[in-house]
Amino acid sequence: MSQEHWTLLLIRGDRENHKQISFPAKRLRLFAAGASALALLFIVASVTVALQARDGVAQHLLERQNRVLAAELNTMRDQVDGLRGELQSLVEKDSEIRLVAGLDPIDAEVQRVGIGGPGSPDLRSHPLYELDEEAASGAFALTYDIHALERRARLLRESLSEAGEELVNHRALLKSTPSILPAAGAITSGFSHSRMHPIHHEARPHTGMDISAPTGTPILASAQGRVTFAGRRAGYGLTVILDHGFGYSTLYAHASEVKVRVGQEVSRGDVIARVGRSGIATSPHLHYEVHVGGRPVDPRNYLLTDVVP
Repeated sequence: MSQEHWTLLLIRGDRENHKQISFPAKRLRLFAAGASALALLFIVASVTVALQARDGVAQHLLERQNRVLAAELNTMRDQVDGLRGELQSLVEKDSEIRLVAGLDPIDAEVQRVGIGGPGSPDLRSHPLYELDEEAASGAFALTYDIHALERRARLLRESLSEAGEELVNHRALLKSTPSILPAAGAITSGFSHSRMHPIHHEARPHTGMDISAPTGTPILASAQGRVTFAGRRAGYGLTVILDHGFGYSTLYAHASEVKVRVGQEVSRGDVIARVGRSGIATSPHLHYEVHVGGRPVDPRNYLLTDVVP
């Protein structure tokens, strides 16, 4: 049985100048299979080289990203350190403000506001821990510091708010505390539990002070308050009584004229009446009383100055 052949005819120029090459079909098939295998091997090699090149570029890009992230992490850590210093300065200022407001400074242990101890986050719980322990450690420390600063900032905000409210209350108390001489004149009689009455000629308590002044001299509110009485009062004549809050009240008697009405709000230094000699009085003067908790006290104890503003 003759073997099957493939014939390759090569023609150059005219038809008579030609060359004929015959190949056994089996050998040609083996050659084609080998060529196909070589081509496939070349393709696989090319793809492998391309993938390795791509992986190399990706690895380089990843390393570059890691360097950038590390630099950003260091920058953030420096910023956190700066914030920690600023916050410590504010904590020291807060202590000073609390002292002015009459509050105790916050204890150092309280300022830690639960930093560390049971329930605190653990490094191994960080998402980066299984991928890169070193990177996870840096990120965890930074996150931990930020959370600690947030807690201290909240505590500081609450402390400053408390101190602010206390200072507002102190300011209101100071504005409501009798502290000035309510009329320009000479103090002719002081507070006494027993003195000889100039008209009745017998020993009686004198629950205020007398300020001698010409008729019409302005009578001033010695602190801010609300008018609770404005009119005639037995023995006192034309009288004004102010409620200042915080347990303080003041009385202004023997006036020639009342300038306010019940319910009116007044400030320290406002003119509320004018000096006179109404009621039981021998000459024009202001009888001035200070009451604390409903009991009369010596007005001199509530004079910051003897000068009328």
